[in-house]
Amino acid sequence: MEARPQPQDEVEILRAGMAVLADRLPAGWGVQPLSHGPADALWKVTAPDGTSVVLVVAAKRAVERRDTATLLQQLTAAADEHPGSHGVVASRYLSPPVRKRLSEAGLSYIDATGNITLNVSRPGLYVADRGADHDPWRGPGRPRGTLKGTPAAKVVRALLDHERSWAIRELIDVADVSTGSTYRVIEFLESENLATRTGSGAVVVPDWVALLRRWSEDYGFVRNSRVTRWIAPRGLPNLMRRAADHPTRYAVTGTLAAANWAPYAPARSAMIYTTDAEHTARLWDLRPADAGANVMLAEPESDVVFIRTSTDASGLTIAAPPQVAVDLMTGPGRSPSEAEELIGWMTRHESSWREQ
Repeated sequence: MEARPQPQDEVEILRAGMAVLADRLPAGWGVQPLSHGPADALWKVTAPDGTSVVLVVAAKRAVERRDTATLLQQLTAAADEHPGSHGVVASRYLSPPVRKRLSEAGLSYIDATGNITLNVSRPGLYVADRGADHDPWRGPGRPRGTLKGTPAAKVVRALLDHERSWAIRELIDVADVSTGSTYRVIEFLESENLATRTGSGAVVVPDWVALLRRWSEDYGFVRNSRVTRWIAPRGLPNLMRRAADHPTRYAVTGTLAAANWAPYAPARSAMIYTTDAEHTARLWDLRPADAGANVMLAEPESDVVFIRTSTDASGLTIAAPPQVAVDLMTGPGRSPSEAEELIGWMTRHESSWREQ
C-alpha cells in the first residue's frame, strides 16, 4: 500500500477522512462538505435516489479509549442540532482497541490510513474497510502503543498480582523494569483508561479484569514462547508425578493449573513453561510428537511466567492465577472458556491471590 502523507492538523484530517469516505462509497453515492456547524465539520452524503444524511464530524489528531465518552457526548449534542444526522469521529490514526471502543459506543469513525466504519440507517448505508493496524507515523520516543514485550508483561503482572496503589518507584522495584519503560507502560495504560493517578501521583488499577483482557490482546502463550510438542506415554497423571519428583525450573499453566482453583473439565493436554524443553523432556520421559501431542513445553521469552508461582498439594509448581488466566485466554481449543471460569473464581476470591 502506498504510504499516505501524515495529516498535520484537523483541517488535513478532515480532508483525508473525506477522501477515504469518497473512495469507499458505493457507485452513485456522493459526499460533499457543508458549512461548519456545531462540530468540526458537516458532510452531506447523498444516495443515488437523492436522499441524504448529514454527518457531524469531530476531528482529533489523536484519540484514546478514554476519550470515547467525551466524543459521544460531544457528537450527540452536535447531532441534536441536526435531526437525523449521524456522528463520526475522524482522526489521523485509530488503533484497533480505540476502533473497538468507538464501535461499542455506537460511533462511526474514519482515519487517514483507511480504517472506516460508517453505519447509517437512513438512507441505508454501511461502509467498512481496514487500513493500518499500526500507526505508520509513530516516531521513536513516543509512548508505547501496545502491551507487547517483557517490560510491559512485568509491569502488568505486578499491577495484577498486587491490590494496592503504587508509587512509581515502588512499581519499578517490584516489576524490575527500567524507569523509562515503566513510565511508558503506565502512560499507555492511562490512555486506555486501565490505570489512573491519585492526587499524590500514585498509580491505581480500577479494574484488574479489564487490564487482564487488554494484556491478552498483545500477549499469548504460543506467541510469546518457543513451544515444542511432546507425548507423555504414560498419561498426564504420571507426568505430573514425575514433575513433582524430578524438579527443574518449570511452571504448570493452562487447564492443569486452573484446576487448583476453578475445575472446568478433565485436562486433555498439559501447558508447561520451562527454561530448557529438551532437558525437561528427558527428565520427565517425554517423547517428541508431530501429531497426537498431549504436552506443550514452552520456553518463554521472559521469566515473568516464573514470578510468584506456588506449589499445589501434589508438589507441582503452578504459575500465578493471572498468568494462567492470560494463557488460557490465548490458548487452543476450549481454553478461552476455561479462562472465563478462572476469572470468575478470581473475582470471587480476590483476597486469596492478590497480595497487598
